[in-house]
Amino acid sequence: MLFSAQMYIRNTEMVQGFFESFNYPAYLVIPLAVAKILGVIVILANKVQWIKEWVYAGFFFDLVLATTAHYYAGHTIGLSLYAFILLVISYIIGKKVRP
Repeated sequence: MLFSAQMYIRNTEMVQGFFESFNYPAYLVIPLAVAKILGVIVILANKVQWIKEWVYAGFFFDLVLATTAHYYAGHTIGLSLYAFILLVISYIIGKKVRP
């Protein structure tokens, strides 16, 4: 998530072009980058359980939509699919390790 957030911030115009090619609004790039950064902070802080659950849900939907958009655009779905798998692993392990 941090990798994509920094790319959204550093290469905003390029990412906006990708969003437009997927028929997503380009104005979502910066707010999505901020949301991803805040989401990582919430997960790592592990303070409020219900907010952390919502962050995982948001990351889940983000990655499902990204993977689907890449698939239907004819792109390789590698990174978004790998990130999705890592998200599921993180969630499962986090449930077992953290109280």
